[in-house]
Amino acid sequence: MTPDRIGLFGGTFDPPHLGHLILASEACAQLHLDRLLWVLTPSPPHKLSQPITPPQQRLDMVELAIGGDPLFELSRVELDRSGPHYTLDTVRQIQADHPHADVILLIGGDSLRDLPTWRQAADLVTACREIGVMRRPGGSADLSALEESLPGIRSKVRFVDAPLLEIASSEIRRRASLGEPFRYYVPAAVHEYILRHRLYQPWQQQSAQAQP
Repeated sequence: MTPDRIGLFGGTFDPPHLGHLILASEACAQLHLDRLLWVLTPSPPHKLSQPITPPQQRLDMVELAIGGDPLFELSRVELDRSGPHYTLDTVRQIQADHPHADVILLIGGDSLRDLPTWRQAADLVTACREIGVMRRPGGSADLSALEESLPGIRSKVRFVDAPLLEIASSEIRRRASLGEPFRYYVPAAVHEYILRHRLYQPWQQQSAQAQP
C-alpha cells in the first residue's frame, strides 16, 4: 500500500490570500500530495516585534480561505502546544500523528537558502521524506553548497514551479489600514471577515469607539 503524501504549509497567514492558495494548489499538483496541512504559526520567532492578529482570528480566516477544497486541511499542531515552535518538532508531531504517511515540508526559495541556520537543520532534513521548494520563475538554488552544509539535502529537494505573484500579507494589511481596496487579493469570505471584524483598520476602530 502506497503511503499518503502529506504536505506541510506553514505560516502566520495574517491574512491568508490568493497567492497562498495558488502556491498550495501548485504544490499539491506538482508533488502529487494526498493532503496539504495549513499549519498556523502562533508567534513566529522572527516576528516577535511585529503586531500579529490573534491566532483565533487567523484560524477563522484560514478556515474560510480553504473551505471547499478536499485537499486542504487546517492543522492546529502548533496552536495546541506551547512554544517556542520549531519546524523539526512540528514535522515529528505530524509523523507521530500519521505514522504511515510521507511528510513533505513546503518552504520558499529564501528559506531553502537559509536552511543551514535553522535549529537542528540536519535532523530536519533527515526527518522529511521530501522538501518541496516553491520557486519563482527564473529562481535558482546552489544545491552543491547546501549539500556541503546539510548532507543528503540534494536528494530531498523537489522544486515547485510557481507563478510570479506579487501579493503579500503585509501589503494587504497596509491597504486595509488606509482604507484602500484589497477585495481581489483575498477570497471573498476572508475579505468580508476582515471588514466585519475591522482587522488592520485603525481608522474604522477609532470611528466605532467614537460612536455613542
